[in-house]
Amino acid sequence: MNHDVAAAINKALDGSDLTKTEVTRLFEIDDLSEEAFAIQRAGRLLSAGLSQGKAEIHGQIGINIGSCPIDCKFCSFAACNGVFPDASVLSAEDAIAGVNSMERQGVNAVYVMSTADMDADRFLELSRAIKDAMISDVPLIANTGDFSLQHANDLVDAGYTGVYQVICMGEGEFTRIPVARRIKSIENAREAGLQVGMCVEPVGPEHSVEELVEKTLLTRDLGACFSGAMRRTSIPTSPLAAHGQLSYARMATIVAAVALATGAAVPGNCTHEPNGLGVFAGANLLWAEVGSNPRDVEAETVRGWTADRCRDLYSECGWEVLEGPSAMFAKTAMR
Repeated sequence: MNHDVAAAINKALDGSDLTKTEVTRLFEIDDLSEEAFAIQRAGRLLSAGLSQGKAEIHGQIGINIGSCPIDCKFCSFAACNGVFPDASVLSAEDAIAGVNSMERQGVNAVYVMSTADMDADRFLELSRAIKDAMISDVPLIANTGDFSLQHANDLVDAGYTGVYQVICMGEGEFTRIPVARRIKSIENAREAGLQVGMCVEPVGPEHSVEELVEKTLLTRDLGACFSGAMRRTSIPTSPLAAHGQLSYARMATIVAAVALATGAAVPGNCTHEPNGLGVFAGANLLWAEVGSNPRDVEAETVRGWTADRCRDLYSECGWEVLEGPSAMFAKTAMR
């Protein structure tokens, strides 16, 4: 067992923050090594301890499709990928039906996702309709484009508790969004009283260890209520498809390393899409999905899992599932 890796693992389990050098060492490990399995075990122990052994299932509904000019090359909505040339938005009735269905399956939070260029007023209008029709008290989370402080306040008024906002892998290179703009949106959300969920994503073979470390430490430094890692799913028309995809064996080590790197300050550790290796290695947050999906080439997701299927996966990996509202988004939005 490598001494430096063992020391970093023990330091993280003891509740201390890892240095950049220590985090780098975790990501450099070969996935079939003794050290990789030690990292995965430690990630599981840390995540389970921070969540009192209870995993969560969050439900997400994609409410629109279209040709988005933000052009994130990994996304099926990107104009450059040509998957969805025609724009459409779910009706309030269909959106409410999708949300209520996930609530009945016992999700711990509901996310409303749109393309980055969706009209802000229309997003808020649909959000208010969804919030008014919810049949549970689970928190509502926005997953949309960048926003001003005023829009962040509007999200609170529409009933949102938090946002999912990510500084993507390859941000500014594979997207048209400057990193500074993403960070400003996160700051606006927090100033408005919204909690922020983040993730190291989407990870592909084209990304370096240095960037993994950078994006991981950003999620810790920016005060995320959850982090974790998602692999990039290849969109057939995307130029990134030529790189292939990472294996879930590799992602299990990454997910566990993210948990150790973000430490006690970040209780949630997600993996996506749902997979047994990541869950066994410490992912305590999975998503069920309906509606549109940025990893799909169909308007109604065929890749998205149901909450019941996520619950079965947790059971197979030895996790209990939290009942009721999310503990990761336990605080209500306040100004």
